[in-house]
Amino acid sequence: MMILCSMFFPYLVVGFIVIDCVRVVIHTANMIPGDWANMCQAVWRSPLLPLQKTDDRVEDLTLGSGARFKRDLLAYLTEYGPKKTGPLVEQLRKYDFGAIRAALVASVPSKQKVDDLDSQKKTLWGWPALKDIMRQIPPAQKTTKATTPHIVTQISSVATLGQTDKWLKDVMFASLSPASTSTRQPKYSIIFPTADEIRRSLNGYGSGGSIHMKLQSAAQQKQLQYMRPYLRHWAGDHDTAEPSHTSKQDAGRRRAAPHIKTYIRFSDAEKMDTIDWAMVTSANLSTQAWGAAVNASGEVRICSWEIGIVVWPQLYVQDTESATMVPTFKRDTPEPLENKDSETTPDTVIGLRMPYDLPLTPYAAHDTPWCATAQHLEPDWLGQTWTLD
Repeated sequence: MMILCSMFFPYLVVGFIVIDCVRVVIHTANMIPGDWANMCQAVWRSPLLPLQKTDDRVEDLTLGSGARFKRDLLAYLTEYGPKKTGPLVEQLRKYDFGAIRAALVASVPSKQKVDDLDSQKKTLWGWPALKDIMRQIPPAQKTTKATTPHIVTQISSVATLGQTDKWLKDVMFASLSPASTSTRQPKYSIIFPTADEIRRSLNGYGSGGSIHMKLQSAAQQKQLQYMRPYLRHWAGDHDTAEPSHTSKQDAGRRRAAPHIKTYIRFSDAEKMDTIDWAMVTSANLSTQAWGAAVNASGEVRICSWEIGIVVWPQLYVQDTESATMVPTFKRDTPEPLENKDSETTPDTVIGLRMPYDLPLTPYAAHDTPWCATAQHLEPDWLGQTWTLD
């Protein structure tokens, strides 16, 4: 077995198994022991992909198809340049990606002209790619005008987004939920750990070096002010937490500090029992990762390399069949549905293993996000303090 992984794409592994098959693995962990030991991470694995039997077949570039995934993955790898990834790209061209059911969403350092964005002709990057994908995902069966969807962003780093919420609302949130007349505008939440949750994590303050939100300057405090209404706890089990009238569904990850990055749209903000789509990615909440707003030249500028996947229920069934995706807790597969004979029961139920508990716990007025560039003199559960050199 040959594994390819390097500093140039730390979130992507390509494994060739006896050269007859290949598997693509996308993960949120860096290739360092600490990330894989006591931090919460996510991994997406493709099925084993065989060699293509013929080179002359017509490729279906429908979003979510294996052929579209292959085109976008090879485009991403090609951006590293022929010396770094040329041989890998040529090798991967020989394999059949038809078994994959997912959409690739990636970022590369680039400038994209908004007038030239056409995902049928070429791979898009950053938030333009994300927005294009969201426009094409079919609405979930349970999503109606009577329910309010809930989009939950869960990340390990928040960069400088500006002193107003313009980029957050007009670029990021707008990309996650393009305008629709068939559903209500979504509710938005952002999960980020507090200093108290880092203190009580498996590595205590040692986990904090991988999790970032700067809070010291006046501009950073302004950013925190407009983000605060969206902020939700990672663990939500602190002593001063408001008592919940709904029983918690325990994901079993409270003490594992989050290096994972997920973006999930729940069909109903009240119940949060079905999922319209889910994304696992290396991309945190930043203009560097997703791209800045369109500039005066009509361009979107992206600075960093990122990669992730988006999945949704209808990918896993035929057009005439129904499917639903549900959150699962401490297990990979969903519980058997009740009322199996009901006409509304879907043909297929797909489980999405949750990294955090539901329902979510909002920040209280005194709660502060973890800040790795500030001193924390209160000892963690290991007796450590966090001081700056």
